[in-house]
Amino acid sequence: MFSERSTVQAFVTDRLVALPTLAWEQPGSDFERAEQDVLVESEVRAALVRLNPAIAADPDRAEEVLYRLTALIRSARGEGLIKANESLRTWLLGAHSMPFGPEHEHVAVQLIDFDDPSRNRYHITTEVTFRRGGISRRFDHVLWVNGFPLVVGESKSATRPGISWADGVLQLDGYQQDVPEFFVSNALCFATDGRDLRFGGLRLPPTLWSPWWSPGTRGTLPPESPEYLRQAVDGLLHPSTVLNIVRDFTVYSTDDGHRKVKNVCRYQQYEAGRRMADRAAAAARDPEAPRKGLVWHFQGSGKSLLMVFTAQALRSDPRTGAPTVVIVVDRLDLDTQITSTFRTTDIPNVVTAGKGDDLGAMLATGQRKIIVTTVHKFRKFDRILSDRRDIVCLVDEAHRTQDRDMGQRMRQALPNAVFFGLTGTPINRTDVNTFRTFGYEVDEGRYLSRYTQADSLRDGTTLPLHFEPRDARFKIDGQVIDAKFEELAEGLSPRERAAMANRAARMGALIKAPERIRMVCEDIARHFTEKVAPEGFKAQVVVFDQEACVLYKERLDALLGPQASEVVMSTEGQPKAIKDRFERGKSEEAALLDRFRAPNDPLKILIVTAKLLTGFDAPIAQTMYLDKVLRDHTLLQAVCRVNRPYKHPDSEQTKSHGLIVDYLGVFARLGQALRFDERAVEQAVTSIEELWAAFPGAVRACLEFFPGVDRTADGYEALFAAQDRLPDDGTREAFAEAFARLARLWEALSPDPRLSEHEADYRWLAKVHQSVRPSHATTPLLWRVLGPKTRELVNAHIHADLPPERLDTLILDARMVEYLHRDPRRSIRQLQPRLADRLGRRRGEPRFDSLAQKLERLREQYEAGQLVSREYLFQLLELAKQTAEAEAEAAKQDPREQGKYALTRLFESSRSAGTPVAVAKLVEEIDNIVAAVRFPGWQHTAGGEREVKRALRRTLVRYHLQRDEELFQKAYDYIRQYY
Repeated sequence: MFSERSTVQAFVTDRLVALPTLAWEQPGSDFERAEQDVLVESEVRAALVRLNPAIAADPDRAEEVLYRLTALIRSARGEGLIKANESLRTWLLGAHSMPFGPEHEHVAVQLIDFDDPSRNRYHITTEVTFRRGGISRRFDHVLWVNGFPLVVGESKSATRPGISWADGVLQLDGYQQDVPEFFVSNALCFATDGRDLRFGGLRLPPTLWSPWWSPGTRGTLPPESPEYLRQAVDGLLHPSTVLNIVRDFTVYSTDDGHRKVKNVCRYQQYEAGRRMADRAAAAARDPEAPRKGLVWHFQGSGKSLLMVFTAQALRSDPRTGAPTVVIVVDRLDLDTQITSTFRTTDIPNVVTAGKGDDLGAMLATGQRKIIVTTVHKFRKFDRILSDRRDIVCLVDEAHRTQDRDMGQRMRQALPNAVFFGLTGTPINRTDVNTFRTFGYEVDEGRYLSRYTQADSLRDGTTLPLHFEPRDARFKIDGQVIDAKFEELAEGLSPRERAAMANRAARMGALIKAPERIRMVCEDIARHFTEKVAPEGFKAQVVVFDQEACVLYKERLDALLGPQASEVVMSTEGQPKAIKDRFERGKSEEAALLDRFRAPNDPLKILIVTAKLLTGFDAPIAQTMYLDKVLRDHTLLQAVCRVNRPYKHPDSEQTKSHGLIVDYLGVFARLGQALRFDERAVEQAVTSIEELWAAFPGAVRACLEFFPGVDRTADGYEALFAAQDRLPDDGTREAFAEAFARLARLWEALSPDPRLSEHEADYRWLAKVHQSVRPSHATTPLLWRVLGPKTRELVNAHIHADLPPERLDTLILDARMVEYLHRDPRRSIRQLQPRLADRLGRRRGEPRFDSLAQKLERLREQYEAGQLVSREYLFQLLELAKQTAEAEAEAAKQDPREQGKYALTRLFESSRSAGTPVAVAKLVEEIDNIVAAVRFPGWQHTAGGEREVKRALRRTLVRYHLQRDEELFQKAYDYIRQYY
């Protein structure tokens, strides 16, 4: 009853086949595909003939295209899935040509018709099996366009306790690693549990998967409801949406580790991008159509990528005819987050107008490209540069520069252009009014698209900000300034008193007093060391002025060491000594910021005063130490530097919030930063005292699961008594949810001394949570809540007589053996899968494979009734002991030696009478060559992987093994693991 297939899977299928336009079809008998095939080749051939006159004239040409596509799909294992996916997308976009024209002229090959979607064929299938290299995987949903599997989805039961869409995400991530070939043409994946639906691009961390809200539904429907699910399925998975995402709302970039990353739009980017494209298309046709629009998306919600997506959509839209797109930034130089995003995404036809004359020439000559420039370049023009109607300007941070001279000059130079203003902080004053400048009066609220703070928090696009005020020792208020001024001015002449009367000078003198700087820096160093660094995050320190940057740097160097911090500031007008020390060119500053973004670089803190308070994106920054008075929009933009989601690449630690440590009482002004959205500000920023108010109740909610359990008792009986209070999956999931809330509070509040009275209870709950946590590889996200402070607390109080998760620390004392004897069946259920999982992780290593075979034989004997429970349990315990010993020995062994063992075993098993190979010599040669070309971390760089693959392939050629691609891949996988 209510199975996954009959409920959630059937719901998705029924919705998609019933769409009013461009519905997905369930295929008939002509939809033939073998389980080892990625493409439905009959559909691909038909589309090639249907969409390409040159192939229709000679249908055999379709085989040449199919051969090229199949080779590209096979490259996913060698070249990487994201790179292969990017290459195949260029084929889907019609960017590849073949010599099919007259005189072997190259003509573009069209695989999908994006301009007339009715010419494509759309199919939906369920329970799709794919086999490759001995691995078989089954997908709940696959959506095919012209025979290409563009969407893969997983459905999870709505009635099984503890199961959610997150389990489907983890499953899809595993599929992409196991059978990457099937995902080479993938546009997006989705997962649903019948209540919620999330989607994401390839290799996206599960915590970053997004919901989907169709236009007009956000805020009107309850989340995780049938109504939400209907609009999400109908909107996201509509054929036109999928095709738009493939063509316009996907980009590829290179991350800080030089790895290819695929970026697929979030729903607010799709909605805003489509609305701007539609308005620009209407303006191109109709002189009376509106020629402006305001896009108001909260700080950190992805405006830079939105501009890239929109530029693509404008350039590809047949209604606009390849317009000129002008990206206007408001900085005096072009070194901004926007330009960096355009640079790293490799969008074609992007040019930079570094000088005013360059901009004038580009616009006057009608260049139909994407031009990136600053608004300041328009200041020198007092003439019309172009009166074309197909120029679209996307103006970044539109609230700063557009209401005065520069904005007016830009409009005079481009009188018929369409202007879209994008901002997270519009201004609504008489003198400066973003709504008046960009808002069209017919648009509701005078904005074309709005994405609020509350929206971004609900979706997980941004994180909540926690506010932690410092005590009165650090604060400088007006009365203190006046009193201190009188002290400082005592005995001075009237002229000297007048020289000191400037309030800013007085404020600076007090803020930069040596004793105060010492106190603030000691507090920063202590807080950072105890609360930020253990989680793997970094921080910014915002200070009064350039002189303060230098003073704080000197003090923090003495406390944390000179490598821990760096100053980023403008050195214009500063003394020569400061210029020599802190002045950097653009490339030097960019390299420094890349170091800050790198999780393992010793640079942990940036000291700033004006730079990097807007437009700087470093998700690893979790804390801002604020020791400068900021106001209004500058304040809101500054604190939002730490609201970006982030998952540490070397651990399971995920950033849960941004933290503002306030030394000057600035937070009181934050509510005024968005006067028309104060309630949203309150939701975005939470005082630490509010977290304290919630903490005792969260502790009680967890303890209520364990009535009558003695939390002071130790040993196995006490722990099993606690586990008995969590008898089924539903209760355990409810406890996991309650503990997740408690753990988030603990991580945010620690190491406050007030936690000490709760420490014993929290430590006890954390141990129970860990003991019942699922041990399999796809542990649901709900169970992944142990932060570094919680782990440190538990590890510091672990005793040998507690049943641990790891086999290598299992101690079988008399009490344990006695307990196991009482209930051997239950003990078998606990130990046997744990042991199988442990051995499975070392598959391919001879000793562990032997132990795994022994375990399998024992299991078969037990299930056949040849072993009684007690005897089987003792055999399992002996096998666990042997496994622990084998792991201890393996840990002492040189990883290269383990690799040589694995390679020897691989080539021995692959050898046949037709391929005599001197295995020992072959392995030794591979070992020597790989050792010579590798370098630390080579597995994470394209150059390192290329060199090692080249060395391996050359060696296999000498032994006539180059044709066995599966053998090459397995050998390379071992080298990656052990070298």
